[in-house]
Amino acid sequence: MAIVMTACSTPAKKGGEAGTAFIGETVVKTTVDRVVAEQPAADLQLLEKGVRHAASLWREEDGTAEEFTGFVSANYISDPARRKAVFIKTSNYMESLAGNMNEITLDLKKILDEAAGEIDEVDRMFGNYSVSSHMQSDFYENKIAFMVALNFPYYTLAEKDELGGGWSREQWAMARLGDMFISRVPAELNQAANTAIGNAEMYIAEYNIHMGKLRTDDGRQLFPADMVLLSHWNLRDEIKSNYADRENGNEKQEMVYRVMERIIRQEIPGIVVNSPDYEWAPYSNTVTKDGTAAEAKAEPDTRYSHVISIFNAWKAIDPYNPGMNTAMLRSFSGGMEISEEDAAALFNEYLSSPQLKQLAGIIKERLGRDLRPYDIWYDGFKSRSSISESMLTSKTSALYPDPAAFRAGMPAILIKLGWSPERAKYLADKIVVDPARGSGHAWGAAMKGAVSHLRTRISDKGMDYKGYNIAVHEFGHNVEQTISLYDVDYYTLSGVPNTAFTEANAFLFQDRDLMLLGINDENPEKEKLQTLDAAWSLMEIMGVSLVEMGVWNWLYENPDATPAQLRDRTVAIAADIWNKYFAPVLGVSDSPLLAIYSHMINTPLYLANYAYGQIIQFQIEEQLKGKDFSDEVDRIYSLGRLTPQHWMNQATGTKISAQPLLRALDEALK
Repeated sequence: MAIVMTACSTPAKKGGEAGTAFIGETVVKTTVDRVVAEQPAADLQLLEKGVRHAASLWREEDGTAEEFTGFVSANYISDPARRKAVFIKTSNYMESLAGNMNEITLDLKKILDEAAGEIDEVDRMFGNYSVSSHMQSDFYENKIAFMVALNFPYYTLAEKDELGGGWSREQWAMARLGDMFISRVPAELNQAANTAIGNAEMYIAEYNIHMGKLRTDDGRQLFPADMVLLSHWNLRDEIKSNYADRENGNEKQEMVYRVMERIIRQEIPGIVVNSPDYEWAPYSNTVTKDGTAAEAKAEPDTRYSHVISIFNAWKAIDPYNPGMNTAMLRSFSGGMEISEEDAAALFNEYLSSPQLKQLAGIIKERLGRDLRPYDIWYDGFKSRSSISESMLTSKTSALYPDPAAFRAGMPAILIKLGWSPERAKYLADKIVVDPARGSGHAWGAAMKGAVSHLRTRISDKGMDYKGYNIAVHEFGHNVEQTISLYDVDYYTLSGVPNTAFTEANAFLFQDRDLMLLGINDENPEKEKLQTLDAAWSLMEIMGVSLVEMGVWNWLYENPDATPAQLRDRTVAIAADIWNKYFAPVLGVSDSPLLAIYSHMINTPLYLANYAYGQIIQFQIEEQLKGKDFSDEVDRIYSLGRLTPQHWMNQATGTKISAQPLLRALDEALK
């Protein structure tokens, strides 16, 4: 559904500004009066809402005002039974379109997303092509869009939050159908946005650091010769894994941190990115080849060029979304259905909590040293932090030597999590595993009968622990994607309120990765440690989210910024957020580390979903206590795509809030 709803487009209005209404108030009232005269049983409130919504989308090229009135008269459905029958038919048609276009998109992007051979320019061209970019243009031309808008009008987020508590499942499903047609964006603008994002995705997917080629300034090699880590995910996870190495871990962490700083500031030599041909000393930032100094120019702000390309593409779309005329509004109030202001207020409240400084004190005592910026990823509250990663990798590589082995093992994973063998097979049969070119991701099906794809990175030595940990996370996504498609009563309700909710299920799975390997934590302090870990992790991702929000607000204030200017401002914003919230907690100032996240480059304005996902995860974990994990996951993810607050209220009986975590943190700190 997301492909249909976000990639749809139409030509701009001729002879007027983008988004300008062609049908005036007088015509709206005349049209309503005509329908009431013709269909006296019509629900007046619903009729007026539908006519106004259809009128807001009608343009000069769609017909005259008289033709608009004639269209409404001929197509408005006042009979509830017939309206429901048309709704079901329309849903079925949309499922066919969305599902099949999703399959085509998967095929076109296969070479880009999977480790399936060398990428040629033709692969990039097809992979960045949006097969559905003209669909909504067609729907306006053949008037399907107007039929839907007229009979299933759009409800704002405020209206959904106010009215949704009294809606039936059918009313919710019809309201979600109304969400499909709320703007008219030219096809070429959507295609330009898809191309910009596709280019950024490929840039990040190939941003590998050959760790065996890193050197200290005195020439020492700290990492295995064959270790290759993708930025930022694998670099971050390498920092996490080294908390278990008391002898050499800290020196490795410091080097990874310096690599991250070089990437953020674009001081990293371009020739060392994704290349095993040079030795690089990240402290002195010098490069050698076979012992001879090599010329090494810095990467030319490529990282920030991609952000600007996406910004320009999205900004060009702004005028065609009069109700949500910035990417920020569309991402938060539109996509997340949580306002940017509410998100910022929640993040500020949490990051200002005095408990976080107390928590930092515990970490400092455990480490036996002053805290460093990279300790935002402190992993010592998890059971795995005291377990050798090489031992974990020996287990995962033996279990999962290739993608086929992981797929074969999925039913067993689900059974360990509580599903019956029959239900486990039902879910696992709808998920396939592909070798990922990047770090891995989950791509859901969009129609019943199709399968979800789990992309994960597995070397010829088998799945290492880092890859396994990510794969379990992505498997959680796939399970949610399957339940919320196959087990939801109406297709237009399939999915979750926003991506934070699928992240929550992915985190639920990921946190059980050791248990799935047969490693059980018998620590009586386990629950308290999990609370400490959740609180620290939430602090980190909220800070990262605020940095991205600050960067995008600055871009809108400075739309002509160059990549170099964006680089400098990003570093400054990251340092400002750090100094406001993190320096008082960790005791270190001016770090730009919060700007390292690759999501900022290839998946802009997504990070806040992780923060909300962790909050939602904690509330769901509280709901799961004393209940069957699998039964509750089946129940809550079959609720479908309600608005966030209505979903959370039905899932747990409470609204979305960080207060449950803060209360648990208070108890754990005691």
